[in-house]
Amino acid sequence: MCFGIPSRITEVWDEGGTRMAHVDAVGEIRRVCLAYLPDLAVGDYTVVHAGFALNRLDEETALATLAMMREFAVITDGAGGQP
Repeated sequence: MCFGIPSRITEVWDEGGTRMAHVDAVGEIRRVCLAYLPDLAVGDYTVVHAGFALNRLDEETALATLAMMREFAVITDGAGGQP
């Protein structure tokens, strides 16, 4: 099964004409492509699948989702997702 974890963008850059970013995915930094959502910026939250940012989340929704995922032990690291 695959599920998306709300991830916070920590860095954005242009790579060969494509917007790329690093995101904090529950304490793990991942490199993602912003081709579908090129207007995302540092501090924004997104759900990533297969290396692509798929949708934007507001901070309240992202943090509530992370809290629920921790409550149900879907994720266990308490460090990620915090502003």
